[in-house]
Formats: sequence, structure tokens, C-alpha cells
Amino acid sequence: MSTPDSAWPALPVAQWAATRDTLQLWTQMVGKLRLALTPLVNHWWNVPLYVDARGLTTSLMPLDDGGLEVRFDFVSSELLMFHTDGRERRLALRAQPIADFYAEITSALRDLGVDAEITRMPVELPDVIAFDEDHRLGVYDAQSARRFWISLVSASRVLNRFRSGFVGKASPVHFFWGAFDLAASRFSGRPAPRHPGGVPHCPDRVMFEAYSDEVSSAGYWPGGGAEGAFYSYVYPEPAGFADADLGIAGAYYDRDLGEFILPYEVVRVSDDPDATVRAFLEATYRQAAERSAWPTDLER
Repeated sequence: MSTPDSAWPALPVAQWAATRDTLQLWTQMVGKLRLALTPLVNHWWNVPLYVDARGLTTSLMPLDDGGLEVRFDFVSSELLMFHTDGRERRLALRAQPIADFYAEITSALRDLGVDAEITRMPVELPDVIAFDEDHRLGVYDAQSARRFWISLVSASRVLNRFRSGFVGKASPVHFFWGAFDLAASRFSGRPAPRHPGGVPHCPDRVMFEAYSDEVSSAGYWPGGGAEGAFYSYVYPEPAGFADADLGIAGAYYDRDLGEFILPYEVVRVSDDPDATVRAFLEATYRQAAERSAWPTDLER
């Protein structure tokens, strides 16, 4: 698991898209539980999941009688629920209808005495069906899920090192289940113009809170392209940002997405994947900060 090849595994989207799409719905169910149980933190920092030594976790969520942690364990292919009173529930990650998995989660929560509503509708997707009415077969390939998790482990390592160089306001490195991406954000300390909203099946108020302040955000998304991509954008976007020459081989500005893209496969085959990602993160942040005249005392 420690060799360079396995640290950045091949992850062709075409070969695991069905598993990825299923996982996005499953993580949304668990993410909505975290939304229900935790108080709002600026920019919705209370709702993401976190990469851990076995997969993705909610971390500890508060309950009136203790706390609850829910973890996607991609080593054992289970969804684990741990109550602080010692009780636990284990659900197998396997191919099954989306509605059945939703029913298993809600039943397990009732067994644990957790009184929380997981809202039924997926978000940030173009065509959605309520979880409890979605009888399409969810696909789960354990090896693909494990490779994805390993890619998250590597991406998280680089993003955390990048985050450490910033002394201003910065987000944790966290996994947003809406868009299904691992993200880290830096802030200038100034308010931003109101976001226009318009994200599919996502209330505009969510975007208003997420983008209330000037932000340079970067992360890893296992979506478009051959194997997913690293991305970086700034809001609001300053003049000339899209035309900047980063000097990073393989990186480009995607005008449809409104962000710089570095294909995952470019990173994976590079001589030093960590350094390649770090160079991309530094270059895009520099363009954002300089063109937006961010304060100059935000870095170590």
C-alpha cells in the first residue's frame, strides 16, 4: 500500500462510474444525518465527512445522551455506526436498491435510539429521486471503492500540507457529499458579493452561506475527465484569472466549470505526484490572491 503506484491508484471513471454514483447517494444519506445532528458552522463546515484510516467518517456527532459516529469502512465494506454508550450497528456495503439502503440506515438509527430525520431528496444532482422511492439497483464494487479511498488518502495528505502554510481563515480538508469532492478553502477575510445560486436541487440559501466571503478553493473531484481531476477556483473571480499561465504541465482552465483543472491521470503518472498537486495548488492560489489583492500577511 505504500508504493508510489498504489498511493495514487488508477481510477478510470468509465470503470467505476456506477459505484461512484451509488456512493454519492449513500454519502448524501449519511451527510444529511450530520446536517440534522450538528449546529451550523460557517460555510456549512458542520456537514462534510472526513477521510480516515478506513474510509470516510462523520466524526463524533452530538446526541442528547452522548454521541454517534458513522463511518464508511472501505476496507471491510461496511457502514459502521458507533454510539458512545457502546452500542453499534454494521451494515454491509453491497449492491442493492437505493431505497433498501436508506431503509437499513433509518432502521439502524431507530435501533440506536437516534431521533434525527434524514431528508429524502438528494442534492446538487441534475435528476433526483427521493431515497425511499429510488428502487434502482445501487452498484458497489469493493475494489473500486477501496482505490477511490486510497486516492482520497493521498489527496488529503497534500491538501493538509498546503493548508498548513496559511495563517488566515482556512477550512478543514473535508469531503462534501453534495458535489462528492474533497476540498480545502482559504479566505481573504473580506465579504463577497452574494452568490447567484442556481445549483440543481440545492436551495440558494446554501450557496449564500457557502460563498459569503471571498474564497480560493481547491480540491479533488472523481468526476469529469478520464480519471477525475484536481480543481481550483476563486470567488469572486478576478479579471485575468482564467487566462493565467500556471506553468503546470497538463493544467488548464475549464470555462464551463469556471475553474482550473489538473487531470488526476496527469498527477498519477508524474515523477512526484505530491509535488505536482502542490505546485498546482500554490500556482492557482497565487493567481487568485494577487489578482484579487488579498492581504499579504496570510501565509507563513
